[in-house]
Amino acid sequence: MAEYVQVGAVRTWYDVHGDGDPFVLLHGGMVDARWFEPNLGALAERFRVYTPDLRSHGHTPDVEGPITFHLMADDTIGFIERVVGGPTDLGGHSVGAFVSLLVAMRRPDLVKRLVLMSCGFSKEGETVPDAPWDVDMIVQYLGPAYAEVSPDGAEHFRVVATKIGELAAKEPHLTPAELARVAHRTLLMVADDDIVTLPHLVQMYGAMPNAELAVVPGTSHFMTQEKPELVNALLLDFLGRDPVPTVAPIRRAQPDGED
Repeated sequence: MAEYVQVGAVRTWYDVHGDGDPFVLLHGGMVDARWFEPNLGALAERFRVYTPDLRSHGHTPDVEGPITFHLMADDTIGFIERVVGGPTDLGGHSVGAFVSLLVAMRRPDLVKRLVLMSCGFSKEGETVPDAPWDVDMIVQYLGPAYAEVSPDGAEHFRVVATKIGELAAKEPHLTPAELARVAHRTLLMVADDDIVTLPHLVQMYGAMPNAELAVVPGTSHFMTQEKPELVNALLLDFLGRDPVPTVAPIRRAQPDGED
């Protein structure tokens, strides 16, 4: 059911998988919706999964100007309003996760539950925050997949990789106080050997009042491909049921009238 929709200045490509309650799932930087191929079969059995390609990624053409998290959040808000038509579960991986977080902060009415995979909230949380951005290596490694589907052609990937490098040099930069205002029930999922440090994720978990934390053992930033069955099980457990009343809660708020 893949098709395009005009969202502002961006001709956004998206696909839809399955039936059920909506779940919008956003890929990371310099890849596209195919990133979630190992996960879509299981998710589509329970949900209607929307997988748009972000601006300048995959089938979605580039547009003039920089790529920023706030512009991608604008795009996603427009996509939810135009295509989904109302509140949805929202999640993503890496860049797509931070975009999802911004959408939840700016338009909480459009988000039911939030899934953030391999996502920090500031540059300080990155494992190697000052790593050089090697465009040549990125083009060599990720360029062939881009060339398979991009309407802009293989040579344009260098432009996109440069724009993402400019974004990565400055963002993200939220604070724990800003995270504390995100009231949505949120799953934070991270690999135990990710580009985001575990102490940073624990800080993020502590700042978000309704967060749940999952660490996928024996994986890297590619955990959705490395252990898809485990990732899928965690996603379906979170999205498929209400929170379990724990026996000995410490950080979790209790409803009024309960001990």
